[in-house]
Amino acid sequence: MSAVAPDGQSFTEWIGRTAQRRDILTPRLAAEFAATFAPHLADLPGAALGLHWMLAPDLEPASNLGPDGHPRLGLHLPSLPFARRMWAGGELTYSGAFAVGDEVVKTSGIENIAFKTGATGPLAFVTLRHIYEVGGATALEERQDIVYRSPSGEAAAPQPAPPARALAAFTVEATPTLLFRYSTMTFNGHRIHYDHPYATGVEGYAGLVVHGPMQATLMLHAAAQALGRAPRRFAYRGLSPLISGAPFRVEAIEGRDGLETRVISASGAATMSGRVEA
Repeated sequence: MSAVAPDGQSFTEWIGRTAQRRDILTPRLAAEFAATFAPHLADLPGAALGLHWMLAPDLEPASNLGPDGHPRLGLHLPSLPFARRMWAGGELTYSGAFAVGDEVVKTSGIENIAFKTGATGPLAFVTLRHIYEVGGATALEERQDIVYRSPSGEAAAPQPAPPARALAAFTVEATPTLLFRYSTMTFNGHRIHYDHPYATGVEGYAGLVVHGPMQATLMLHAAAQALGRAPRRFAYRGLSPLISGAPFRVEAIEGRDGLETRVISASGAATMSGRVEA
């Protein structure tokens, strides 16, 4: 894989670009987070795991948005030749915790851009690195993996989740209200999460799509429930789209190499998986 697209266009000059933003973890934001995910959050001190995805988002006027509702390509990310965006996965490494009132400095950089052809067609992979600092010290380092596919490409076919013993588990009602509230908290304008005609008629999904970071947040809390504390490192990846309208199950399970997590749709398909380093 390289940063050169199939048409020969190079995006190498974008690698290494950085931007910095500041935000404050307000009491209202923490309360919105708790209300949206109740009663599934781990009841542990400093366990507002996943709340960082609400901090320091890209703030652009409507004139700078693309057809999908995200900031148009060419502003924060390169003008890639593929238009369909998916949150593919990532990794979180905690070295501190966030508290209400913290001023958080988020430094984001483009770590890599790569093109390849997969089973669903041509793909572009963008790897971002985010550093979250509080009081001059790193609290969280995040790798974020984004995949872009062509409009004619298809998402991965769902695969059934194999049986496993759950150490912690809960069921979530995937309602449009849940998706809308999460989109507003994260300032995420991606229309696949709230615009049903667009999600089905333009991007070809079976319905509204449950956010990748929402699934990761819930897996983090299942892991914390199983451990009795917050994990130090958490890696996750999307397996297939999770469509709203039916309950889904979040589990922390015994894996071959330790604690693992997964999200299972109402049809029994695994839509996201995770690995935990305690």
